[in-house]
Amino acid sequence: MDAFKEALVEELGTHTAFTIPLFGGIPVAESVVVTWIVMAVLLTAALLLTRNLSVDAPGKVQVTLESAVQFLNGFVRTNIGSHWRPFAPWLGTVALYIGFANIIGIFGLTPPTKDISVTAALALMSMLLIYGAQFRYNGLLGGLKKFAEPMPLLLPINLMEVAVRPLALCMRLFGNVLGAFIIMEMLKFVAPVVLPAVFSLYFDLFDGLIQTVVFVFLTTLFTGEGIKEEEA
Repeated sequence: MDAFKEALVEELGTHTAFTIPLFGGIPVAESVVVTWIVMAVLLTAALLLTRNLSVDAPGKVQVTLESAVQFLNGFVRTNIGSHWRPFAPWLGTVALYIGFANIIGIFGLTPPTKDISVTAALALMSMLLIYGAQFRYNGLLGGLKKFAEPMPLLLPINLMEVAVRPLALCMRLFGNVLGAFIIMEMLKFVAPVVLPAVFSLYFDLFDGLIQTVVFVFLTTLFTGEGIKEEEA
């Protein structure tokens, strides 16, 4: 058991994949390398799946892709309103990255979202999107007034949300992915042949996709809340 504890602690750490021999050595984390792999796969898939697009005779792949894009656009439009169009591409890209990053454990790689630096960066970008939209579409004074809604008494709580929201987005994604990773490591130690393959379908696939939906949904919802008065 002690050996398992030591191995688990070792796995939970952030590993350095390699070091760039510049400026005394620049360490490149394993999560960064896996992110590069995710990016390469998504870019390759995008090029291959969109190379034969047709207006007159769309194939099954094109119809499927267009249905997915239409669903995403409808979801963003419903939650954000008439200013949805600039947000849909970013939200779709984040959904693809997080979704694939969460399920990449199926292929024997460590999910980059197990690294809190990755989830913190994603949460920070979401907050820039949320509050950037709030001030972009309401102006400086209108954006500041949002913090006093629905009543000035809630101003301190609304200001706290500036820090609480990214923390919640970060820790929810990080905690669930990390928890699933720990459980899978325990299953591999107890029954290395049967159980990991079965439970991997849930923890690496189903739960990973659920966390993707939650992250994107909350980001979209918070963004819509910031500009909903402008919509009225």
